Amino acid sequence: MNERFAQISYESLAPETKTLADEILKISSAGLGGPYNALLRSPQMADRCFSLLDYLRFKTTVPKRLNEFAILIQARISNAQYEWWAHETIARKAGLRDEVMTQLRECQRPTNMLDDEKLVYDYCVQISLNHRVSDDLWKKAINAMGEKAVVDLTVLSGTYVMVSMLLNATQVGIPGGGPEPLKVLSPSVIREKLLVN
Repeated sequence: MNERFAQISYESLAPETKTLADEILKISSAGLGGPYNALLRSPQMADRCFSLLDYLRFKTTVPKRLNEFAILIQARISNAQYEWWAHETIARKAGLRDEVMTQLRECQRPTNMLDDEKLVYDYCVQISLNHRVSDDLWKKAINAMGEKAVVDLTVLSGTYVMVSMLLNATQVGIPGGGPEPLKVLSPSVIREKLLVN
């Protein structure tokens, strides 16, 4: 699979866009690669997306381990290879266990999740695949996490739908030509495998 955009260079950016690129480079493990390679082709949108992603990654009320789990859930649902590759190491450092990630990567509901992980899994899978959550699940989420964190988690899931689409549309590959971590599955298979209780 060939990437559809050549890598944008810092030198080619307009002076006003370099300010944004400087901010991206402070936090991005991908430099100006990954989703930023595409986003910087629309600088005003990139600026707005960067602010949102900065909040959702570093300032959210959702604990880092759960936040990264939610991102990996979306990567699995979307067959987003780069997204999984970029966030698996971050999730591990945040305390998400390998057995949970391995089962999710294999498109299975992880069997030994902690209670807060079960809640995040159920919420993110329901909202992503059904575009709604049941009253019971909503109440559980609000009671366990609070209103602000549930809003943050919901927006995180939706934002990473956008990131997944952008990465998949532009066919962003694994740096250095490394192996893709996810088996590409059809949406119906993913739905059947993940949307279980």
